[in-house]
Amino acid sequence: MTQEPAEAIIALGAEQGFAVFSATGTIMRGWALVAQGRAPGAGQGQEEEGMAQLQQGLAAWRATGAEVFRPYGLALLAEAYAKVGQPEEGLPLLAEALAVANDKGERRWDAELYRLQGELLLAHAAEQHTEAETCFRQAIDVARHQQAKSWELRATMSLTRLWQRQGKRGEARQLLAEVYGWFTEGFDTADLHEARALLEELG
Repeated sequence: MTQEPAEAIIALGAEQGFAVFSATGTIMRGWALVAQGRAPGAGQGQEEEGMAQLQQGLAAWRATGAEVFRPYGLALLAEAYAKVGQPEEGLPLLAEALAVANDKGERRWDAELYRLQGELLLAHAAEQHTEAETCFRQAIDVARHQQAKSWELRATMSLTRLWQRQGKRGEARQLLAEVYGWFTEGFDTADLHEARALLEELG
């Protein structure tokens, strides 16, 4: 995600007076700054500015009274905390996101929320592998029920990496190969490239 689309959304929101657009763009811009701040040669100030933008965007989103995008915005902030080495700060945000999704019946992000919950648990304390695996399995089950194959692939990769660290390479490869095999010609995403590289590593 780059800053250009975020800036365009912010500009459109300002031009049309749509506070939700401006808030969404601010969240996207903050995420882009955090992601770019992790790149080689980037300064720590960029990460800090990105975190501030994410928090500002979420506060602006809450002020509009809208809820539909809020769980995903919370997920982005939680993942950003993990990227800057503070996963413990992100875990309550994911719990809040799941609570909002449950309260509003907006379940489209649940698979990714559970997956991130597992990733942050491992980042916070590696020995929480049992809890993390439960989260990954929940994510896979939800994605499968929703027929959300991209979310299922991401959750499967998380579980595959966990099994790989535990020495269960055969089971890990079989699990990922099955899901990866669903994607036919015409798909070329970053997740698929990552999955293919992981399969080669396991193979």
